[in-house]
Amino acid sequence: MANAVIVGTQWGDEGKAKVIDYLTQKSDLIIRFQGGANAGHTVIADGQKFIFHLVPSGIMYPDKVCIVGNGVVFDCEQFLREVDELESNNISVDGRLFVSDLAHLVLPFHKAQDGASESKMGEGKIGTTGRGIGPAYSDKTSRTGIRVGDLRDWDGFVKKFKACFEFKSRLIKTMYHSPFDLDEEKILDQYRLIRERMLPYINDTACYIYEAASKGKSILYEGAQGTFLDIDHGTYPFVTSSNTLAGYACPGCGVGPSMIDHVIGIVKVYTTRVGNGPFPTELNDSLGEMLRKEGGEFGATTGRPRRCGWFDSVMIRKAVQLNGLTRFALTKLDVLNKMEEIQICTHYEIDGKKVEQFPSDTLALEKAVPIYETVKGWKCDISECKTIKDLPAEAIKYIYKIQELCYNIPILIISIGPDRNQTFEVEPI
Repeated sequence: MANAVIVGTQWGDEGKAKVIDYLTQKSDLIIRFQGGANAGHTVIADGQKFIFHLVPSGIMYPDKVCIVGNGVVFDCEQFLREVDELESNNISVDGRLFVSDLAHLVLPFHKAQDGASESKMGEGKIGTTGRGIGPAYSDKTSRTGIRVGDLRDWDGFVKKFKACFEFKSRLIKTMYHSPFDLDEEKILDQYRLIRERMLPYINDTACYIYEAASKGKSILYEGAQGTFLDIDHGTYPFVTSSNTLAGYACPGCGVGPSMIDHVIGIVKVYTTRVGNGPFPTELNDSLGEMLRKEGGEFGATTGRPRRCGWFDSVMIRKAVQLNGLTRFALTKLDVLNKMEEIQICTHYEIDGKKVEQFPSDTLALEKAVPIYETVKGWKCDISECKTIKDLPAEAIKYIYKIQELCYNIPILIISIGPDRNQTFEVEPI
């Protein structure tokens, strides 16, 4: 398969992991390029459920190499828990799982700072996962962070850790007026053991990726979160701390743009959001509750119930523009099986004016009134369909209405259930 970037087109939770798991069959390398353990990628294979927060979703295939790129903020403890779970299920990662030496570490004091910051903000809080992602990216930007490669030199790591620990202690106590009860020596003892386990995984991954590409290997770049959680182009300030767009695959892995052939946008056929922020098509009624129940819309990372609403073509059109999408992968079509009618947002009204482009101003988005087109539901089980032709006519009409409203981007994949085999291709690449 051609080299491709996979990104979410909404507010995350679009089903990226399932699509990545499917496309991994045709790829050699699978690479995470941004985010951290705030991601929750769920893969169901042979009835077994795995949730990955750091390890790339392609790890389920024994002949694939998986890489955590330099754009990720890296939690060693979470990573090793995932490795242990894989090993306990007889899935070996030896020699095929690597972490960039340039990735920045998420350490216990980052999580403490995350919690203290959210508490201080009160009702104005962002609604973070509490995984320390924002503080770790902040340290990276301020050039005070500690990188994975620093674990190679234990004495150097300890020196950097102690300096950061002292600063975070003062920051949390004086600025956030919160207790700071972490034990420095206990954490260092823990990380002495973590270091020994981590050393085999640490690699100059940019070099590894380039050499693999030079040999004609097929590469899948795995994004986390979604387009509208992007720190620059998302619904700021209700966003994540990294760039989630396809373009960040290059700096997030250390590759050039000529090494990417396709950009695949994962599109859930309804819309969900976790946490605070504007959501024009949100359903605060029994229909929203039905979508949540049928779709299992609870956060893989936090367990929080997701807010649910109708499909929003306005935001998907913007996602096409921001990411340069060349293909769609539609997910969770089966969740709509019980719907008599389905509504699709075609445009907004803001202050009485028709708006067809997603506003960059969050305050304007909060005033957006969705304007809908109604299509007929199919009221039958589609989970056994093997091709698009097997779908009921109403489902096919819904699919092509989405495509028509969103620049007619070709549809690569349709997912009709949670299991690996409930997926089929429409227009292969």
